Amino acid sequence: MKLDFTFSDTLAGYVIEYNAAEKWYTVETSDKRVFKVNLLPSTYARTFRNLDESYQDASGVMQDLLAQKGQFLYSYGTFYPPVEGGEPVFEVQWIIFPSTQPHEYRHEAQDWWIQQISSIATSYLKWQFNHPQEPIDYKNYRTMLHLAGAKKGDYLQETDTISRMIYGFASAYMLTGNDSFLEGAELGTEYLRDHMRFYDQDADLVYWYHGVKVEGQKETKLLTSEFGDDLDSLPMYEQIYALAGPTQTYRLTGDPRIMWDIEKTIELFEKYFKDDKLEGYYSHIDPISLDAHEESLAHNRARKNWNSVGDHAPAYLINLYLATGEKKYADFLEYTFDTITKYFPDYENSPFVQEKFFEDWSKDQTWGWQQNRAVVGHNLKIAWNLMRMQSLVAKDSYLEFAKKIAALMPEAGSDPQRGGWYDVVERETKTNGRHQFVWHDRKAWWQQEQAILAYMILHGILKDDDYLKYARESAAFYNAFFLDTDDGGVYFNVFGNGMPYLLGTERFKGSHSMSAYHSTELCFLSAVYTNLLITKQPTYFYFKPYPNGFKNNKL
Repeated sequence: MKLDFTFSDTLAGYVIEYNAAEKWYTVETSDKRVFKVNLLPSTYARTFRNLDESYQDASGVMQDLLAQKGQFLYSYGTFYPPVEGGEPVFEVQWIIFPSTQPHEYRHEAQDWWIQQISSIATSYLKWQFNHPQEPIDYKNYRTMLHLAGAKKGDYLQETDTISRMIYGFASAYMLTGNDSFLEGAELGTEYLRDHMRFYDQDADLVYWYHGVKVEGQKETKLLTSEFGDDLDSLPMYEQIYALAGPTQTYRLTGDPRIMWDIEKTIELFEKYFKDDKLEGYYSHIDPISLDAHEESLAHNRARKNWNSVGDHAPAYLINLYLATGEKKYADFLEYTFDTITKYFPDYENSPFVQEKFFEDWSKDQTWGWQQNRAVVGHNLKIAWNLMRMQSLVAKDSYLEFAKKIAALMPEAGSDPQRGGWYDVVERETKTNGRHQFVWHDRKAWWQQEQAILAYMILHGILKDDDYLKYARESAAFYNAFFLDTDDGGVYFNVFGNGMPYLLGTERFKGSHSMSAYHSTELCFLSAVYTNLLITKQPTYFYFKPYPNGFKNNKL
């Protein structure tokens, strides 16, 4: 194919040479490829801009920064076709630096992530409840929110998305001490208990409804999932994520009613979802018989997957252990990570883990959309959480698995030219020796989170500079392109070049897939990892325990 057309794109890399007289510089990408970049009279520059900040100009220091060898930057411009025998010419239209100071990354400032979580939580309070103009009332909550936070008009309240928003409020309170965030977390938890919880008195177990349809004063409870992949079943991940917000709220208050709900839900997991014979947890059970083997489950019959086994840890179980210190939760975590370490690696066939399984742990490579495909973020999520577990129960198997993922993912799942991490790719190479994109080359906000946290904690614990490099590059891409500084919150997806993708449900700030969870989880743990493990900065955490809330009055 002859390249005889122009196209615009982004280059992420490090300055290796700058010629001020001839107005060009060269950048080296993360994977060591070199591009020459030509400056224009109209080229301008800015730095990262946190939510609630005004435009951050860097044009005045652009030449000074370009003169710094090794300076990281993003260059967005146009490739022009080559003349005969020559190379394409790249002319830069604008530049994003991570700071106005050489070799500095603004996202490593002590309060960067704290300010960001405060802004996101404030936006969701405004969008959902028109707070502070009106009181926080979860009857007004809606799952679907437009780009600017307006409600879409549906009347569905999904349990998981409420719970994930509660997680965001609780985490924002823990970092800021803003009582509005605690109020949002506590009122939301109370709403879940009153409207989304089903207590089976005969079995002495708690289940969580998929959601509630609210029409005036009428409530219609939806027990089974209405999401296409899980229709008419009780999916494990929905029960798991129902605990995310309440558990994080419990860390703040020690409310014994929350603990009761958590314990009764875990008993549900152990009684009906757990496979005591062959290990692990089933992904779905029938809503009537509570059996994972019912024919009615169709493609979800007697299946296990990443969500049913691995999502316990980040969603609620690590936070539950941190809140209680109970050995039984540490044992649950260890069982979960031992299962992941035993069954998920498949490195003789792919650099990606296997995510879907039949009951006997044989590979399920025909299920729905997944087939023999990889979710890049799930691999990174495993590495991140293995390193968290490594600090509780150190095992060579955990450490080696995490390091294996960290070593393989940059080549298999990242975009070394533009920055950021891809979504779903084929597990085995197909097109020109590459892992073919399944639907698109876009990049989702939650998968950037997994990369940032994985490499941050890997560097924080192991002090390997390569991990710091990937952590910085990942966090830089996220802060350069995902923050919606016009309307608040973060974008769901961006194109490969970093520009926001604003079509369909990926345009929304609230949906079945998106609420104030991954964005606030990223802020919360990035503040923890950056300040306490990497830059060694003081960080304050806020709690408001009930009298006699925690066991032995111990926080």
